Amino acid sequence: MSDNALHDAFFALHHGLPRQGPGSDDTSARLLALAGPLPARPRVLDLGCGPGRSALLLAARAGARVTAVDLHEPFLAELRANAAARGLGDAIRTVRADMGALDLPDGSFDAVWAESSAYSIGFDTALERWRRLISPGGSLVMTECEWTAAPSAAARAFWDRHYRLRTTAENCAAAVAAGYNVLGLYRQPSSDWDEYYGPLAERADAADPGAPGMAEALAATREEIAMRRDHGTEFGYSGYVLRPADARWRTRPETAADVPAVRAVNAAAFPTAAEADLVDALRRDDGAWLPGLSYVAEAPDGSVAAYALLTRCRIGGAPALALAPVATAPRHQRQGAGRAVVRAVLDAARVRGEGPVVVLGHPEYYPRFGFEVASRHGIGASFEVPEEALMVLSLDGSGDVPRGTVGYAAAFGV
Repeated sequence: MSDNALHDAFFALHHGLPRQGPGSDDTSARLLALAGPLPARPRVLDLGCGPGRSALLLAARAGARVTAVDLHEPFLAELRANAAARGLGDAIRTVRADMGALDLPDGSFDAVWAESSAYSIGFDTALERWRRLISPGGSLVMTECEWTAAPSAAARAFWDRHYRLRTTAENCAAAVAAGYNVLGLYRQPSSDWDEYYGPLAERADAADPGAPGMAEALAATREEIAMRRDHGTEFGYSGYVLRPADARWRTRPETAADVPAVRAVNAAAFPTAAEADLVDALRRDDGAWLPGLSYVAEAPDGSVAAYALLTRCRIGGAPALALAPVATAPRHQRQGAGRAVVRAVLDAARVRGEGPVVVLGHPEYYPRFGFEVASRHGIGASFEVPEEALMVLSLDGSGDVPRGTVGYAAAFGV
């Protein structure tokens, strides 16, 4: 049997299916929301678009001008037909090309989009090769299959043959090392797999196993579906919304030499020295202080421009993190230094595999980092606080946070 026969059989199984990988319109819409405000007619590059389910949604819902790239011309033809039928023909341009070797101008897209397709060149390669295509302030949106629990020997053996999976923390570390911040994460629900495997299983049952290459394609497809059925709690897809880090501000963990400057920034940013004193007290609390989660943003002259701190707290007795304080030196305020240092310290926590983060702060500021009102998750404070001011963030995008009352370190005095 030739490789071409297996290739043709594989695509014959997939032609006309609603999806070519785990996903849903709801997941695409959630990722679009996590990408934040886009220009009025955003330029979007949809890589490995297949028949274009995401491209159609982006054109319809975001008014996007989509460049849809795939190597398989029949998928592109299907997309063009569907776009024309929906009145979106002028909004979607198809390009037959290799997503790993794109001849497209630098900085030409407000969003680079790849649902269930980056695996074909690898997560790290995608991070490296696609970054140059993102315009200033733009985003990279990818979904990636990864371990969601300690894998069994059977699951690891299966995936090691096909694509080496990593944990969320490991993929976050790769993104940070490649120069990105994580704007948002979304753990895709099991129903996203059903939307893909349900129609695919029906197609497989109806296929002719005697067709060239089909027996092998069917065996591989059924093995994959069985792996998900038997070990689906061990792996899953997550959506990553990434943005190249703001080059104006170098962010890093504080050093001992930074302590006086950190105190000065906190003292200058707030009406009293209470926050500066809080940081000093937290440094003395071994149960609260977490080395590597006290972060500074440097101004171009090397001075400390902004500061953000994560310390250990509890939610209903379960370990969590508290974001406080966040401070920007007055001369650097409203220039992005505070946003840069908050994103950096949250990414550092993601890389460590930390759980949820709580913050007590401005309800119009912190949602841009993914924080949600904590009471919606059954989380409250032991003291009087406006409901909308206490917020929580699930760092791994799973939405799995404990319920209960937040227990802060003693230095907070609450």
